[in-house]
Amino acid sequence: MRANSVFFKSVLTGVICLFGAYFLWAQDQKPQQKSQKKKTKVDLLHADEGRADKMARPDVQVLIGSVKLRHDSMYMYCDSALIYENTNSVEAFNNVRMEQGDTLFIYGDYLYYDGISQLAQLRENVKMINRNTTLLTDSLNYDRIYDLGYYFEGGTLMDEENVLTSDWGEYSPSTKQSVFNHDVKLVNPKFILTSDTLKYNTVSKIATILGPSEIVSDQNHIFSERGVYNTLTGQAELLDRSILTNQGKRMTGDSLFYDRKLGYGEAFDNVVMNDSINRNMLTGDYCFYNELTDSAFATKRAVAIDYSQGDSLYMHADTLMMTTFYLNTDSVFREMRAYHKVRMYRTDLQGVCDSLVYNSKDSCVTMYTDPILWNEGQQLLGEEIKIYLNDSTIDWAHIINQALTVEMKDSLHYNQVSGKEIKAYFDSGEMRKVDVIANVLVVFYPQEEDSTMIGMNTSQTSLLTMYLKDRKMKRMVMSPKSDGVLYPMDQIPADKMRLPTFVWFDYIRPQNKDDIFEWRGKKAGETLRKSTRKPLNSPKRELINMK
Repeated sequence: MRANSVFFKSVLTGVICLFGAYFLWAQDQKPQQKSQKKKTKVDLLHADEGRADKMARPDVQVLIGSVKLRHDSMYMYCDSALIYENTNSVEAFNNVRMEQGDTLFIYGDYLYYDGISQLAQLRENVKMINRNTTLLTDSLNYDRIYDLGYYFEGGTLMDEENVLTSDWGEYSPSTKQSVFNHDVKLVNPKFILTSDTLKYNTVSKIATILGPSEIVSDQNHIFSERGVYNTLTGQAELLDRSILTNQGKRMTGDSLFYDRKLGYGEAFDNVVMNDSINRNMLTGDYCFYNELTDSAFATKRAVAIDYSQGDSLYMHADTLMMTTFYLNTDSVFREMRAYHKVRMYRTDLQGVCDSLVYNSKDSCVTMYTDPILWNEGQQLLGEEIKIYLNDSTIDWAHIINQALTVEMKDSLHYNQVSGKEIKAYFDSGEMRKVDVIANVLVVFYPQEEDSTMIGMNTSQTSLLTMYLKDRKMKRMVMSPKSDGVLYPMDQIPADKMRLPTFVWFDYIRPQNKDDIFEWRGKKAGETLRKSTRKPLNSPKRELINMK
């Protein structure tokens, strides 16, 4: 019982203390509430003349001449006004001006101000000035509680850098943030941005794109539906398959970065860079483009596609680069480089090598380090292969050092020719003539009209010219003439069926455009001996020079 008595006394003491604290708090709040209530009243500070009709309109004061009113920290000026005491509201006419501190000024021909909601409605020739920002419209509502002005019948917002117009817009003097909707247009001396929905900050000068938007300048065209553009620095970060277009080149990616001042763009993930003028494109998961030098490179599943002919050529490498020389001159030419694990595929042509260079000046493709080229049943390889193009089709190919050409007859029999050099000439994409120069060795299967093989011929000479038709060898001319040896099909020695350098790289050959991503190197012992040729510039150095 004694313990319970102590407990109830403790509880009673706590309740009394809480009640006392609440009583003191309530006493403190009463003067504040009264003070706040007084602040909500619109006060008349001056008028040349005041009128009131206590019988007809007892709650209305009519003020004429140099009217000055105040509501909290907001001062209002006009030529004449009506004060509605019951609703604590004001109608102001002619030369209306609202001032708050020394940073916010609003002008107009008419004002209706509700002192309870603190909403100002200004009409006709409205101008809001907040430091370096000016807003022009004919219909503006300004909410003092949220410090937000908005227009809905068209307006213009201006600062030192940009002029923005739209059908609907809002601006916050405290945050300097503005929002625009419908027919939005941002005009800058260097570009014009049009949009459906846009945010803009007058301090940072950053435009936030929230809907389909276009940024047009003399240099390029940008399309985006989401992203940010810094109108001061000229840098943009764009998302949702944004597009950068420049001089016929169109770069698209899941995300884009663009620097207008430095003149370059970067695209990330599922990138497509299409050149509609030269009818080719680069794809990959990363692409860099310098519009000042008209140069680009792509990495991460990078693919170069040439679609200038009916059948497209697909080429993959770890890194693909395109550089323009003598830009804006009559001698302009382009060079494309592919570095490491190059694989290419077209229906009539396939190839692999470690690195590759294409020069538009002489329309030559040079393949380096264990290059192999296939044309239908023909395989060409050597230390270096040069392919000369005519309107994007092969004109002729030059195989330099350790040259070998192989034609597959069936899984056991192959026509083979080796020499120091091979020059292969094409017509309409088909190999028609082949010159083999120096140290020529031949294994050849002549055949009947019905394609039945007669036997196997082995020969040795200094110069050999082969003529082909319908992708098959039809005739050979040797200089000096070689008698050679013809073995009947049932008497061919096994050690004579293959030249010393023979190899058939069917396991390396790209099978389709998707197979270019699957690198398959040569088996041990099948690679060519090292060459002392001058190496290409390193990819790292090329990338640095491009930037």
